[in-house]
Amino acid sequence: MRATALEMAVLGLLDEAPRHGYELRKQVTGLLGWGRVLSYGTLYPCLKALVHRGDLTADSSADEPRRRNRITYSLTDRGRERFTELVNDAGPRAWDDDHFGVHFAFFGATDVRSRVRILEGRRSRLEERLEQVRTAPSRTRGGRADPYRRELLRHGVETVDREVRWLVGLIDRERARLRAGPSPPQPASPSPSPSPVPGSARTPGTMTRRLR
Repeated sequence: MRATALEMAVLGLLDEAPRHGYELRKQVTGLLGWGRVLSYGTLYPCLKALVHRGDLTADSSADEPRRRNRITYSLTDRGRERFTELVNDAGPRAWDDDHFGVHFAFFGATDVRSRVRILEGRRSRLEERLEQVRTAPSRTRGGRADPYRRELLRHGVETVDREVRWLVGLIDRERARLRAGPSPPQPASPSPSPSPVPGSARTPGTMTRRLR
């Protein structure tokens, strides 16, 4: 995992709530997806650097007597500003495999225009890859057709094509949000006053409900 993607994942998760290292590792591993596990040897140097830079605070406390202290990490105002800067960075780095998934996980904290640029960049990157996969040779050096190589290429084309179609749908929805603009606040509808029970009188400051 790239250092910037890890930094963004850590800052984004701590923007939601303070966490200790063990929980952070589980959450970041969940963002990475199947087959990719974040090691403590990668996570803790990142946390130490972020604390040293002032993006995080580290508070040590023992849950129970005789147990080793656990460090809880929290986001500072400086760290929140850094997180906002990272999630809205829509440059080419945001389109690659190591960064896109983390960016997408925090799209809820990303400006809509940045979301569109990231999605369009990712689509462009995958369309280039799709063309490369489609033109890749499926024969051995001797010119013999290799069914397994051909099957691998077919699988690659289907996988990339599926993601491109998914991105196209997302881009259309985000563009629709841009065209619509921010939704104006809706005024609260006044509640209808309940009718008094026939034959009864209203007392000041009270309302008699209709009997059913």
